[in-house]
Amino acid sequence: MGVIIRQSLKGTLANYIGIAVGFFTTFFILTKYLTAEEIGLTRILVDAGVLLSGLAQLGTNSSAIRYYPYFKDEGRKDHGFFGWTLIVPLVGFAIYALLFLCFKEQVVRWYAPKSQLFVHYLYVVLPIALFMLYQAVFEVNANVLMRIAVPKFVREVGVRLMTLACYLLYAFHVLDLDRFVIAFCLVYAVAMLCDLFYLLSLKKISFKPDLKFVPKKLRKDFLWYTLFMMAAALAGNLMPVLNTFFVGAKMGLMTTGVFAIAMYIAAVIEVPYRSLGAIAQPEISQAVKENDIAKANRLCRSVSLHQLLAGSFIFFIIWINIDLLFQLIPNGDKYADGKWVVLILGMARLMNSTLSVGCTVLNYSKYYAYSLLFTFLLTASAVFLNVKLIPVWGMCGAAAASLISYSVYFLLLLFVVWRSIRVHPFSVAQWKVVAVMAILLLLDLVWMRYLTPLLGVEASKSAFFGESVLRTVLLCALGTAIVYLFRVSDEVNRLIDKYLLRRRRD
Repeated sequence: MGVIIRQSLKGTLANYIGIAVGFFTTFFILTKYLTAEEIGLTRILVDAGVLLSGLAQLGTNSSAIRYYPYFKDEGRKDHGFFGWTLIVPLVGFAIYALLFLCFKEQVVRWYAPKSQLFVHYLYVVLPIALFMLYQAVFEVNANVLMRIAVPKFVREVGVRLMTLACYLLYAFHVLDLDRFVIAFCLVYAVAMLCDLFYLLSLKKISFKPDLKFVPKKLRKDFLWYTLFMMAAALAGNLMPVLNTFFVGAKMGLMTTGVFAIAMYIAAVIEVPYRSLGAIAQPEISQAVKENDIAKANRLCRSVSLHQLLAGSFIFFIIWINIDLLFQLIPNGDKYADGKWVVLILGMARLMNSTLSVGCTVLNYSKYYAYSLLFTFLLTASAVFLNVKLIPVWGMCGAAAASLISYSVYFLLLLFVVWRSIRVHPFSVAQWKVVAVMAILLLLDLVWMRYLTPLLGVEASKSAFFGESVLRTVLLCALGTAIVYLFRVSDEVNRLIDKYLLRRRRD
């Protein structure tokens, strides 16, 4: 776990620097200078690019991690493994770009009534998708080489700084809307090139695939796995962006903009998993390949516990300050309707980031085909629930569709993982985390009901802000102390002991 912890810490640092930039951009630039409709446009363009690039990968992200141990040979530059990861996605992009153009008119008819601005800039989706595709490909190559920190910095910090520059240029009328959209697209091109140059600097990759190295049996297994992942991607890549598409088509880009702000807030909960999960996956793949079930269980439970621990504290901080957050951001009253969306999506994000690591085990095992059924079940249930719940509850209906769908999905899939591989992400320590969060939420409720009125801070925004900071710091400090005293995580205790020891020496 040493390399995993070091790389994940670096990646997490990049993530949180990115969060700081993203927080400033989202809540003090977007909400001030862009209309809700323009925010909805940028969100739906990004989500469309994510969907198309995810489909075009043809499962490269999973197959690269799954098959890299067979190619690994530093002296021979991994037998041209990098070259293979370039060819397969290119084929995928050609297939899905053709399908996109064939079904373009249907997309236009679906969005034209309430999201005409998206229809006007539909042509931007293809180049954004291509740049996102190879950015993801270069990231997964860095991942298998256990060098995820720099690509994470590019994605989490670099992309956000460049998009911030685009927003500012548009805000101060240096760019009109057409040029802004083009600049927004080129951000992902620059990010892709940065990742490529970093990989080249490692001098461990080869663009030339070693055709003689790949055994016939491995080639056959890879082709079958790729076909399987193509089918799985149809559902798996649609699920994360489904809400945006339904809200955009049924409620318009203005509501999509409000929904997007709520999604940005809830997405912070998953940040630790982006690093910890990504860097742990090659280790899990290796453990499954060697049939080391004990190691796979240990890794899954460790990642799941620490994601639940970190995600729960983040969720707690967000929720107890949600009203203050909407008061502080420019035009916050226009976006405050997304408050309950944050709560529902926050629970869905916490569940997804905590339990996803257990599901990845299935993808790297000989039972990977079983996950296809559940992936289709997840997407089908989400589509059905979006159709049924959005007319009744609006944005909250879209959020509830995600939460319910993920609950059913994880319940069924984790049962299959346990029955077939004897691996699961659950531990007693997780219940301790749940208990700590319940205590903190109860204490916050008592504080807000009895102490806040006594202090009389509601009338002044600055006083209310100071009281919220004090309440958050004290409750989080108490939660950290409980986690430490009850030894919820040995790794966390070691980090705290190391920090305290260093402080004493200083």
